[in-house]
This record gives sequence, structure tokens and C-alpha cells, in this order.
Amino acid sequence: MSYIKGKYRKAIYETDAGYKVGLFRVYETDDKDIQINKTITFIGYFDELLTNATYIFHGKYISHDRYGRQFQTTSYEKVKPEEKEAIIEFLTSSFVKGCGIKTAEKLVNLFGKDTLAKIKENESNLLLVPNLSARTAKSIYNSVIKYYETDEYIVYLQNLGFTIKETMKLIKTYDKDIKKVVEENIYILTDLIEFKKLDQIFLLNNKLDDERRVEATIIESMKSLSFQNGDIYLDKIDIVEHLANHYQIYIVIDEILKKLYLNKKIIITNDDYYLIDEYLDEVNNADVIKKLINKPILKIKPIEDYFIKLNKELKITYNDEQKLAIKRALENNISIITGGPGTGKTTIIKGIIKIYGWLNNLSDKSIHKDVLLLAPTGRAAKRMSETTNLPASTIHRFLKWDKERNIFGINEFNKLYYKLIIIDETSMIDNHLLSALFKGLDLRTQIVFVGDEYQLPSVGPGLVLNDIINSDAITHTRLENIYRQSENSYIPVLAKEIKQVNIDEDLLIKRDDYNFIEVANSEVKNIIKQIITKGLEKGLNETNFQVLAPMYKGENGIDNLNILLQNLYNPFKANKYEISYFGVIFREGDKVLNLVNDLDLNIYNGDIGYIKEVNKNSKTDILVIDYENNLVSYKKESLNTITHAYAISIHKSQGSEFEHVIIPITFGYSRMLFNKLLYTGVSRAKKSLILVGNSRAFATSITNNYSEIRKTSLKRRILE
Repeated sequence: MSYIKGKYRKAIYETDAGYKVGLFRVYETDDKDIQINKTITFIGYFDELLTNATYIFHGKYISHDRYGRQFQTTSYEKVKPEEKEAIIEFLTSSFVKGCGIKTAEKLVNLFGKDTLAKIKENESNLLLVPNLSARTAKSIYNSVIKYYETDEYIVYLQNLGFTIKETMKLIKTYDKDIKKVVEENIYILTDLIEFKKLDQIFLLNNKLDDERRVEATIIESMKSLSFQNGDIYLDKIDIVEHLANHYQIYIVIDEILKKLYLNKKIIITNDDYYLIDEYLDEVNNADVIKKLINKPILKIKPIEDYFIKLNKELKITYNDEQKLAIKRALENNISIITGGPGTGKTTIIKGIIKIYGWLNNLSDKSIHKDVLLLAPTGRAAKRMSETTNLPASTIHRFLKWDKERNIFGINEFNKLYYKLIIIDETSMIDNHLLSALFKGLDLRTQIVFVGDEYQLPSVGPGLVLNDIINSDAITHTRLENIYRQSENSYIPVLAKEIKQVNIDEDLLIKRDDYNFIEVANSEVKNIIKQIITKGLEKGLNETNFQVLAPMYKGENGIDNLNILLQNLYNPFKANKYEISYFGVIFREGDKVLNLVNDLDLNIYNGDIGYIKEVNKNSKTDILVIDYENNLVSYKKESLNTITHAYAISIHKSQGSEFEHVIIPITFGYSRMLFNKLLYTGVSRAKKSLILVGNSRAFATSITNNYSEIRKTSLKRRILE
């Protein structure tokens, strides 16, 4: 039996039964095969592990045929951090300039628990450390003095288990009141610190059913359920079950729910339970829509003359339903245009803008002052801009979203006015984002929602596009006619058949733009490898091909596919720099996916870029990624915001289009295979689509419509 002592970093895989595979930073061990100050993989059964907390794991270091070396844990214990450890972590953090681990250890060995006091007492005390330069001493002294009033709180918070970064964030926000806040009700900090961590710290000295905890876990359960299911309101039984299953709370919560209602944390109507923000957002959305509906309708005569002019200028012949969509968009204050791939939504947007310009005597150069083009994602906005030759923005960027404070600079107190607003990919907009947009707009405007209600619903709560369509209160044009690229093209037809749950018997017949390759689950990766290899021989690379898959884990999951595809598209070469981050290799030339919105850097969740530089020995910018000529630098601690993009999830692909798409389909994905997911994946392909796997799994998933059910009340509110 051996032991390792160090810090728990994160879980890679875990089950409801408590089994975990994770990463552990080793500082001490009695096993000669384990390196000190290295991160290793561990496995075992655990109750709760606190990120960056110190533990001792007992077990043995084993070698797994597939996963390599792992520490198999049989028992473990949490180690209360010593004050000296907290001081060393503070001194070696980014907040103290010039102090490395060896210098910090020398200082603590010299001064012990009084280290910070000795540094503050006199800068010359630092010179008692052998070989420490006056310049370094001054840098350390100035850094510590900057935080001299809060050093006791730094040690206090770190002893509780907060990281130095979290500690400084808390002190910056609450200053000397932080200890009082933590002791009175630590759950107040949920806007700054992960709830799970706060809960673990709270339970060190308090009971499971402490009223403060019950209140906090009710709110957290409602947030979790709303996000997980996309619901705006919840049933009480779901909240009760979540409290029992996730927080071991079994008491009657009626009085606490009433208290939360009186304190305006939740809203309760007709046994429906709303988080206050979701309720107010939904009410605001319904109110704005009703105001726009009730404004007088414009009449455009003679509209046919404009279509004749449009056909000549754009060299496009619009069919009757497309003309109707354009006419309704120009006449109504709020309207909806929906359709699947190949129905001409982009063509219609161009037509709306052209005729609007003619009606209002606007030149092509000045029209952008009156017309606003928006989309939920960066790639969708870029596509919109390319097809219209007008600027288009993400909704977050238009609203000047502040990531740190999670607020919008354009809001009800600072509105903007545009005469016509066209919003593409509306199915991706959730309840909160629509409300924020409505608050930021001067409503003397016309709004056109464009989208495809059969795609995946928004990631956040709500079913906005479906609800406003189903209210039948808003003028809606549904596009049904499909324009094929050739007589033998099939992608838009397949998308329509999936939508109608009516798959053609000829699913396995090869077409100009489509192929279904029937293979066993174990052969999927090999077939994808063959397709990519042939593509490379024809000059097609990772910029042309995109693999879309339903899940990250498993034999044919995104993680494994990315390893396979990286080795095909961008294999190891001695002249290419690369770095390893928690076992993942990032190499010069790699195709990567951004996972966060960052307005300052002009990057958005779902953006795809390529690694331009790897500076493996840099202490600051370790990677430079090129997002379509936007160069973004990354520090090592930010690498968790990117992942490889040779294969991405169908969810992440929404709002994007790719020339050639490969989608693996197997029963191994069964938990994630449903109608709207496949519809969304299929409709991402522009030129060709290849499905690889089991046609029965494909057919079965078409009949699975589980994603459609969401508890929302926007439709009812509009009708009221």
C-alpha cells in the first residue's frame, strides 16, 4: 500500500455511484515510480472532493492496458492546510511579483507563520534570505504591502479551501467584511464562487438541513433544473426530488418556499415555481411582443413593382411564398420567417434589405445606419454579413455584454434605435437573451425573426421561437419549397424527411451530395479515417471537412475522434512546437474550438480557429490562435476555454455551415440520439453529407422527440 499527498485538481469522469477518474497534483509520496510536483491520474470511489484542497490518497500505482498509469485509491482523507502552506501559495501567486516557490519556501523556513508580518515590518528583512537581490526583495515587499490590510483574510480563506485566485476575488469584492459574510451566510457568494465548493465549505461546520443551506439549495436546484431541462417554471415535486437526490435534504420545504417568495427570490403562481429573473424576463418578452403586435400595420403598394426590380438587380427569381415573406416583413412591426435548409431564408433577408432601402430612399452605403442585423453566434453573424454585404453583430456584442459582471451596457436605461432589425438563427435565443435585447431597443422599430423551429432549442431556458409561432398572434411565413443544388441532391430533402418523421426507403442510396455508409460500431473510426485520407488525397483538409458527433465520451465520442483526426490532419513533426495540457496535446496548426464569449477579444462560443504559435517556455502567452485573422493569445490557465475542433458536438455546430460534413451514427450514442439533434446536424452540410454507422440507430432516433417538451408560459402570456 502506497500513499500520495497533494491537491485534487478535477474529475475527468464520474458516476452517480461516486466512482471518479481525476487528476491529482502530487507533492509527497512513498512510491518511487511517482514523480513529485507532477499531475497524475487517479481512480476510485469518493464522496465529495474539493477542488484544489489537499488530500492523502492510499492505494497503489497501477498500469492499465488502455489508460496507462493510474493511482488506484482504496481510502482517502482530507488534510487541513497548514498556515505555512497558505502563505507559500499566496507568495507564489500572480499577485506577488518576483517570488518563486524556492524563495517562498526559504522565507517560510526563516520566519515561519510570521512571514507576512516580517515582510511588512521592514523590506530589509527580505535580504536575510541568502542570494535574494535587492530588486527582487523590493518587488515582493511592494506586492505584499499592497495587500497588507487583508493578509489575515487571505490565510483565513485559503485555509477554508479557496484558491488564491478566488481569495483575491472575494477580498476585492467584500474587503474586510469577507469573514463576516462567510460566517453569516457563505451562499451569498454564489455569484463569485462555484456553488458546489461553497456548499462543501459550509458543511464542514454546519448541518445538512440548516435553513440557510435549504434556501440556497432550493435556488440552486431550480437553476440546475431550469438549465438542464430548458424549463421556465418547475413543479414542486421536481424541486423536492432534486433536493433529496443531490443535497440529502428530506425536510418539508413549504415554509421556506413561502419565505423565498416573500423575499422576491421566486414567484409561485398556480403551483408553478419560477426563479424571479426567468419570470420577469418572460413577462417582459410577452409585453414587448404585444406592444409591437398592436402597432398599426404598414401597407406597401404596388409591391410587385419592387419584386420586378429585385429580380433584375439580384438576378434571383423569388417564388410566391418568398415574396409573401418579404411583404409581411416590410408591412408588420413584428414578423417571423422560418424554413429548413434550401428554402431560401438568406435570399429573403437580402430581398427585405433591398426593398426596404428603396422604400426609404437609402443608399447601399447608408442603409446600415437604419438596418440592424443580429445573430446569436459569431459564425452566424459572419455568414449574415457575408451574404448581405452589411455589418452584422452577435446579440451579446451589440448589447455590450460585460462578462465579469454579467450585465449589458445597452439596456432599459441606455437604448439604441434602428428602424429595421433582422435576427437570424432565432431558435438559439433563450428567454433571458431575448428580454435583454428587448430592453436595449427603442421599440419604434420593425423586427423580423428568421430561423428554423425544428432545430435544437436554445441552450438556456425557454422555447422562444416555438412559443411565439404557436401563439398564432404574430405574422408567420413558413417556407416549404426546397431549392436543390441538382436533381440528385438529397441534403435538404433528408432534413425535411427527418422533420416530418418520414424517412425515405432509399436512405442508403448514394446521391450527388449524400452517402450513408453502413458499418459496425467498432469500424466507425476506421471508415472516417479512410474518408479523411481520400479527402486529403483530393486536396480537401480540415478547413473543408467537419465531423459532427452527438457525445464527447465513448469509443466513437468527440474526444477519441479528435485524437484520431489530429494524427491525420496535423501529426507530430520535430519542427512543430506543441504542449500538453492535462493529457491533451495542442500543436502548431491544430484546429480548435473556442468555448466562451469574450467581447474584449472578439471571440464567441463556437468560433473555430487555428493554433498559430506555441510558446511552450513562455511564462505568459503560451498559445496564439488565429480566429479568421483575429489573433488571440492564451495563458496556460485559459487553455480550458478551448478544445480541438476536428470533431465537434452537433450542439456546438448550431448557427454554422460547413462544406462537407461527416456524422457518425451508432446505438452507442443512444442517450443523445433524437430527432432535432440529427435534423440540426444534417442541416449544417452545404455541399456533401456522409453518415457512418447504423441505419437502424438513425431511423430509431428520428422517432425520438424528447427535446420538444419544455415548461414555458410565453405563449399563454402573449395570448392573455
